[in-house]
Amino acid sequence: MAIDETKQMNRTDLSAKVLSFPTRKAADKAPLVSILMPAYKVDQYIGAALDSVFQQTCKDFEVIVINDGSPDLLEQVLEPYLERIVYIKQENAGQSAARNRAIEIARGRYLALLDPDDIWMPEYLSTQLAIMESDPSISVLYSDAWLFGDPLYEGKSYMQTCPSTGEVTLQKLITEECHVMISALMRRDVVLRVGLFDEALRSSEDFDLWVRIAAAGYRIAYHRQPLVYYRRRPESLSADNTSMCKSIIAVLQKLAQTNLAEAEAAAVQQRIAHYQALLRLYEGKRAFYQGDKKMAVAKLREANDFFRSPKLSLVLLLLRAAPKLLLRAYHYRNRWLLKSVNQVRLKQAR
Repeated sequence: MAIDETKQMNRTDLSAKVLSFPTRKAADKAPLVSILMPAYKVDQYIGAALDSVFQQTCKDFEVIVINDGSPDLLEQVLEPYLERIVYIKQENAGQSAARNRAIEIARGRYLALLDPDDIWMPEYLSTQLAIMESDPSISVLYSDAWLFGDPLYEGKSYMQTCPSTGEVTLQKLITEECHVMISALMRRDVVLRVGLFDEALRSSEDFDLWVRIAAAGYRIAYHRQPLVYYRRRPESLSADNTSMCKSIIAVLQKLAQTNLAEAEAAAVQQRIAHYQALLRLYEGKRAFYQGDKKMAVAKLREANDFFRSPKLSLVLLLLRAAPKLLLRAYHYRNRWLLKSVNQVRLKQAR
């Protein structure tokens, strides 16, 4: 249904327009779950994600897709689904802004996050809802997921690479003993109380939301049943190491300004130092590949002041004594990794 429902957005920013709604009657009750899907350069993936939504054993949901100024063939791909989704188109403003637009019009008691390059198993909603409906103390619930898309991670689960240990607390989120998987189910009223996603962040906006929810005293829980296929792709925002470090530092610095327990405050400062050093490491690698030896040495030395790594110390020594040899070694290593990845892909194709 193609209509312009800008006034229904209840916002001053009229660049976002609701272009389609599923057919509804005035007396229709609100769905139990609102599924939020921000979309940018995902035209080759989003069809499979939507198919997985409409194959859910639980049918009490609405789907809100936000076209965040995507320059690809997204609208063409979405055309067969328009009668079954709420479709919003806006100028590019980032994932946080896209998700917030969806939350503003969401009618469900629960909010479910689904990135359009991921896929739900058919029992995702029914399993998550059964747990949350039986335990009102849980505000956010996440499951395990199977990784796919990158041959190096095929067959591994999310919690194998990003573990969660024990009860989820603010301290454990800070120290990364617990990693909340993005495809989570949340109580809408809790998200509204803590203030939605931070639109100033271009990545790690989910981490920021989790720490604010935990800091406000709400409970985050998890279980280990894989219910999602989580795609790993190099071009995704989470794969940009320097951007990720800067965003996490911004989240932690913001958290440091709040009223934290002594142990939490100390953990925040330690993690800020860790990510600042990691950022210098990535900047040093970038300078090295660009042929800027002086900048590479400065950045890597600064990183090693924190990490105290024998391997990094050796790299610094070689960078000063034999930079061309080191560059050849890294090129050989990268070619070997690429060859290994291609071999895995060929085996999978057979």
